[in-house]
Amino acid sequence: MELLTGEYHNTMDEKGRILFPAHLRSELSGNNILIVTQSLDRCLWLYTPEEWKNLSSKIMESASPFNTQNRLVLRRLIAPAQEVEFDKSGRISIPQSLRDYAGLSGSCECVILGINKYMELWNSETYANYLKETEDSFLQAAEGLGSISF
Repeated sequence: MELLTGEYHNTMDEKGRILFPAHLRSELSGNNILIVTQSLDRCLWLYTPEEWKNLSSKIMESASPFNTQNRLVLRRLIAPAQEVEFDKSGRISIPQSLRDYAGLSGSCECVILGINKYMELWNSETYANYLKETEDSFLQAAEGLGSISF
């Protein structure tokens, strides 16, 4: 699998289907399935089955069901994960519970972000607000990368 990068804008229809960008589909190496789950910022995370297996295995290995914070992470990230499959038109159908979590109601504008090994699906308005609200934090975080040179 190549790196999944880019920002794409598409409309989700009333049935929760969204056309997935052709560039991202081509980078999935013929994989016709994605795993979609809740994220930390009111968007959805999308993984190939291989990447999801890697991440979920690491989380499960480090989490104890006897720890309150671990159970919270397991219930919010692992439990809601669902498998979705591309249809003949290159669309995926997002389950209702995940659409509710990410504020993807009715026919809405969405943003799909490719972030190397995974993707994010946002309601466009929520994403725009997130960018505005985190501008100062982003500048501070970027300053923290000052040791990276080209």
